[in-house]
Amino acid sequence: MSDPILNLVSPAPKENLNSKLAENIMLSLTRRHAAEKRFRVYGVLAISLAVSCLVILFSSIVGNALPGFQQTTIKLPIMFEQMLIDPEKTGDSKQIAKADYIGLAKKSLRSIFPYVEKRRDKRKLYGLISSGSDFVLRDMVLADPSLIGKTIEVTFLASDDVDQFYKGKISAEVKEADRRVNDKEVSWIRALAAEGRLNKEFNTTIFAYGDSREPEMAGFLGAIVGSIFAMIVTFLLAFPIGVSAAIYLEEFAKKNFWTRLIEVNINNLAAVPSIVFGLLGLAVFLNFMQFPRSAALVGGMVLALMTLPTVIIASRASLMSVPPSIREAALGVGASQLQTVLHHVLPIAFPGILTGTIIGMARALGETAPLLMIGMVAFIVDVPTSFTDPATAMPVQIYLWADSPERAFIERTAAGTMILVGFLVIMNGLAVILRNKFERKW
Repeated sequence: MSDPILNLVSPAPKENLNSKLAENIMLSLTRRHAAEKRFRVYGVLAISLAVSCLVILFSSIVGNALPGFQQTTIKLPIMFEQMLIDPEKTGDSKQIAKADYIGLAKKSLRSIFPYVEKRRDKRKLYGLISSGSDFVLRDMVLADPSLIGKTIEVTFLASDDVDQFYKGKISAEVKEADRRVNDKEVSWIRALAAEGRLNKEFNTTIFAYGDSREPEMAGFLGAIVGSIFAMIVTFLLAFPIGVSAAIYLEEFAKKNFWTRLIEVNINNLAAVPSIVFGLLGLAVFLNFMQFPRSAALVGGMVLALMTLPTVIIASRASLMSVPPSIREAALGVGASQLQTVLHHVLPIAFPGILTGTIIGMARALGETAPLLMIGMVAFIVDVPTSFTDPATAMPVQIYLWADSPERAFIERTAAGTMILVGFLVIMNGLAVILRNKFERKW
C-alpha cells in the first residue's frame, strides 16, 4: 500500500512538466514578438514624424520661394526726347548718362493717368515703378544711342508693394489704413492690368545682380559668387593639408603619447562650435595679419580651419579601410613605404577621401556664424570679381534678407534658401557619384 505522505512529495508527472515548459516558452515568444512589433511601430512613427517635419519645412520654403522667382513688371511707352537726353546732339556718353531719365518714366505715367493732378497722388503714381527705373533707361540709351527721338515700349520692374498686391499677398479687402497700397493705387494697378501693361515674369534679377535696399532690385548673384570664391580657397587649403596630415598620422607617425594627443585634439576640434573658428579668424587673419575685411579670401581661410578636422578624420578612415594585404604585397616586391602609400594605398582610399572632403565643404557652405565674425555681413551691392573684393556669402545674404522689414524680402529669403539647398544637394550628389565611380569592390 502506498504511503499518502510520499505521494505528496513525489515529483510531478513528466507530461505536466513538459506542458508547463512549452507554455512558458510560448508565452516568452509571444512577449518577444509583441516587443518586436512595438519596436517596428516606434521606428515607423519616428520616420513618419521626421518625414512629416521635412515635408512641412520644404513646403513652407517652396511655398514662399516660388513667388520670389516671379517679378511683376510694368510696360510703359517711353519717348526718348532729344531735348531731355542730348539737346546739343553731341553724342557724348557722359552727357547722355546725366539726363533726367526718371522724368521720362514719370511723363509716361502721367500720360496714362492724366486725371492724377494732386502732388501727393503723383508721388504715389510714380511709386508704382521701381526706384531703379532711371538706370534701365540710361543703360538702354548708352547701349543704343539710336533710341533717342523714338518712342518704344519699355518694361520696368514694379515696386515691391505693387508686386505684393498683384501676387495676392496684399488683399484689397483689408481696410485701407491697414495696407500699404491705398484705394487709388489699387485702381491704377487694376487699370494697368486691364490694359495688359502689368505682367508676372521670371525673376532674372535674383540671378543677375547683387544686393539692394529695394526688394524688387535685390539679387543673389553677389552672394553666389562670394560663396564660390570662399569654397575655392577652402578647398585649396583644407584638401592638401588635411590629406597630408592624415597620411602622416596613419602611415608614418609612430604610435606614442604625442600622436595620440594630436588625434584626440583633432577629434575634439571637429566638435568645436563654428563661431569659435570665426573668433580665431578675427584675431589672427584680421587683427594680427591685417587681411582685408569682409573678403572671400579670409572667409575661405576661416572655413578651411573649420573643415580641416573633418577632412583629416574622413581621410584617416579611408586609409584604414584599405586592406593590409595591399601594403604587404607592395612592400614584398621591394616598394618603399612612400611608394606603397602614394601608388597603392592612396588611390584605393581616394574615393572616401574625396567624399569626406566634399561633405565637409558642404557643411562649410551653409555656415553663417564664422563669416559674421569676420565682417562678411556687410551690405555688398557689387558682385565681387576677385578673392580680395568685399563679398558676402549665401547663408549670410539669407540672414540679412530675413532681418529686413519689407514683406517682399520674405520671398527673397525663401528663394535664396532654395538656391542654397540646391547647391548643397549638388555637392552631396557629386560626392555620391564620385564615390561610386572610383570605389573598388573587394
